[in-house]
Amino acid sequence: MSKPTPEAMRHTLAGFATGLSVVASEIDGRIIGMPANSLVSVSLDPPLVSLSFAHTSTTWPALRTAPRWGISVLGERDEALLDRLRRPAATRFTGIEMDVFAEAAFVRGALARLAVEPRTSVEAGDHTLMLLKVLDLYRDEEQQPLIFFGSETHRLRA
Repeated sequence: MSKPTPEAMRHTLAGFATGLSVVASEIDGRIIGMPANSLVSVSLDPPLVSLSFAHTSTTWPALRTAPRWGISVLGERDEALLDRLRRPAATRFTGIEMDVFAEAAFVRGALARLAVEPRTSVEAGDHTLMLLKVLDLYRDEEQQPLIFFGSETHRLRA
């Protein structure tokens, strides 16, 4: 056991597999959003999920002003998008096909989609934890997810 330094936290929690998602909204005619691997199911009734955002994010201040967000859960066929999604905010979605419904923006063909409304924010250390009400959702059962583990992406093996 070691003290929970930021480095130790990052290393230890890299041993917890998560899915990969993108949260985005259309604001003033532009897609604003970012990758997120902190998506958590919170409640089935009412339907709630959560995401957390680093205070150092340059995208978070703009995204938090949007009344509705889209969360796209990435599947195996979306792996090629990951490098593009790591670009600076101004060019992040260039060349990525997106669908917009009532301001919520989604990666076209994603494994799953959730349209959400921000409900509650909680300041949590160096992040803001957002509780989100799920308004609409969809899952493509033909796809397999991308997994983030050990600070790398992986595919499920049959």
